[in-house]
Amino acid sequence: MLSLQLIRENTDLVVESLGKRGESPALAHQALELDAQHRHLLYEAESLRAQRNEANKKMATMKERPHELMHRHTQEMRSLGERLEALEAEQKRLEAELRGLLLTIPNLVDASVPEGLGEENNVVVRRWGEPNAFSFTPRPHWEIGEKLGILDFERGVKLSGSRFYVMVGAGARLQRALIQWMLDTHVQEHGYAEIYPPFLVKGYCLEGTGSLPKFSDNLYRDIEEDLWLVPTAEVPLTNLHRDEILPPGSLPLHYVAYTPCFRREKMSAGKDIRGIKRGHQFDKVELYKFTEPQDSDAEMEKLTADAEDLCRRLELPYRVVQLCSGELGFAATKSYDLEMWAPGCGEWLEVSSCSNCLDFQARRANVRYRPSAGTRPQFVHTLNGSGLALPRVVIAILENYQQADGSVVVPQVLRPYMVGLEVIRAK
Repeated sequence: MLSLQLIRENTDLVVESLGKRGESPALAHQALELDAQHRHLLYEAESLRAQRNEANKKMATMKERPHELMHRHTQEMRSLGERLEALEAEQKRLEAELRGLLLTIPNLVDASVPEGLGEENNVVVRRWGEPNAFSFTPRPHWEIGEKLGILDFERGVKLSGSRFYVMVGAGARLQRALIQWMLDTHVQEHGYAEIYPPFLVKGYCLEGTGSLPKFSDNLYRDIEEDLWLVPTAEVPLTNLHRDEILPPGSLPLHYVAYTPCFRREKMSAGKDIRGIKRGHQFDKVELYKFTEPQDSDAEMEKLTADAEDLCRRLELPYRVVQLCSGELGFAATKSYDLEMWAPGCGEWLEVSSCSNCLDFQARRANVRYRPSAGTRPQFVHTLNGSGLALPRVVIAILENYQQADGSVVVPQVLRPYMVGLEVIRAK
């Protein structure tokens, strides 16, 4: 959430940022208008309270006055009270309306972000690895998986409907191996503390990350309990220190968590329908950081490097793409996407999106820290990134490590987690 003070004092900057995202600049002006109305009501209410206090003092000296004068003064007191009550009710209504509007305004766009509204304006920052030179035409993962008997689309649809699938045997083990290896690497080598959070959270947690109210149509909810299935571990991790003031010297905090992720994917007809690229349920290992403001830029580069490290260890060709302003997530001020090459699909697949959110999420979740003893609390900066997201890493492995006979070589780093299995073959 952007602070009202920032919108008041840097209106042109906020308007410019909204324009870069393709959002209406009117959002900023509406917020200022509601803010002005709210402040005017606050002034009126304070004036009425002052009048009421004066009337109370006057009332105390009127005990011996004529009954008619006392009655008239009592009526004036009642009228003041009714006006004040109406003002306070209107003040609360405006306050709620203003907060609701502020929740719909996205984060500022960092000055280093390339301008543009579509993916064609994203900028490739660097690449690693070269795509395999196959002696045969590489097959897409859905063909590989079905022939190996490790992906079952028919039974997935039978169980849950479209956009669901079942992973079988070595396919299920590969998924589990990736999750375990990612967690171990981030904890043992990159210095993250592992968290196992709930997969259902309260609505205010989604508001804290920026998922609500904007993306409510893409989320799954238990209305009776007001519990929402997490769309990403970013949600519980953001709210882990909700309404807390972190003590001096406690930052940075680096967390890693595995969760399944649940999203109502709304897809049109096209190539994304095939395979496991998009689904209503998928697994992801999430990296999350709470930092002091002056450190967040450097911490973002480190977070991105940690995610890249996994791509290199898997020996899969990937590239780092800086997102343009129109492609940024709602809460992000700056983002890098990591994309792995999938030769069977013939496209780059996003396996991680690393973002700096500044104090945007911290304001919504009220996460603060004290820089030193006795100083005023400040909002932390938050950063997040996939480390990495499944099933797209599975897609990249199946398509890059496929062999002419239809088998798939298991990446070297995963073999200890696959009970020594080196090649996945059809039974």
